[in-house]
Amino acid sequence: MTDNHRSPAPAQAQDAATAMDQALDWLIVLGKPDEEQTRQFQAWLDADPLNAQAFAKAQALWDGPQVAQCAQNLAVLPAKVTLLRRLHPHWKPLATAAVLILGLFSFSNLPVRLQADHLTVVGERQRLQLEDGSKVLLNTSTAFSSTINDQQRIARLYQGEAFFEVQANRSQPLEIDAGPVKASVHDTAFAVRYLDGVAQVRVQRGDVDLRATRDNARLRLSAGESIRIGPNGFDRPTKLDAATELAWVQGRLVFENCPLNQVLAELGRYYPGWIINNNEQLANVAVTGNYRLDQPLDVVRSLAHITSAKLQEYPALVILN
Repeated sequence: MTDNHRSPAPAQAQDAATAMDQALDWLIVLGKPDEEQTRQFQAWLDADPLNAQAFAKAQALWDGPQVAQCAQNLAVLPAKVTLLRRLHPHWKPLATAAVLILGLFSFSNLPVRLQADHLTVVGERQRLQLEDGSKVLLNTSTAFSSTINDQQRIARLYQGEAFFEVQANRSQPLEIDAGPVKASVHDTAFAVRYLDGVAQVRVQRGDVDLRATRDNARLRLSAGESIRIGPNGFDRPTKLDAATELAWVQGRLVFENCPLNQVLAELGRYYPGWIINNNEQLANVAVTGNYRLDQPLDVVRSLAHITSAKLQEYPALVILN
């Protein structure tokens, strides 16, 4: 009897977590809902008492003073540091607020969430095998989908970074759509990074045929080459430094004489929070190192020790002074 009473607990916890995730999505949608979305939201609320509970909890927290203070002060660093020092005894509410903000805005672009077949959260990597046998490794904070059948082989990188190992297919290339660029490949290993409207293509093996979506300009990129594609089209191809630029594929982050601020920006892609440098003298300190990408906080601690910086750690926030 006791075992029967306890067994539903894991399922209930899982349902509650799912309800909360859906509640966060509804908070985004209800910013400007149409009639159909309003109807769907009401149907979702009525479908399960857990849904209504999760939405009430998420909405109360989102409308609460901790989130308002956190969001307002994160825009101004000195005020943020002062706020965190003042709230030192209240780390738990601040952590909850920060996590909610991160949960809402890591993938706050709702169309991306709806279109993507695969999403990785901050710090996560995910391995996929497409229907044609091609392998894909998704990096942190990535949204990806694919459609492969007898008529087409298309993959879409909505945001983030992916490494492709494409199988040979004489009849039909794999097409990859990544914002300002479209890539067409046959038997190739290469990476595509698409962030903030800019794409970067890095070819490890084979050739990649590229087309800029802005003006239909075309370019072939070969093994050992890299290129940036921005709103104005192609930059000049550069030599690929695979040991550093593709280190993430092996679970590493490698830097060679890289300014500390750039290092912290890259680490921030893997850390579920904010990494802030509040010491301008450290910004251009050259960093050389080989680190595990799944331990970004340990890397920040190491960098703080090496540069003799003072490190302050808060829930979802670390500050170098």
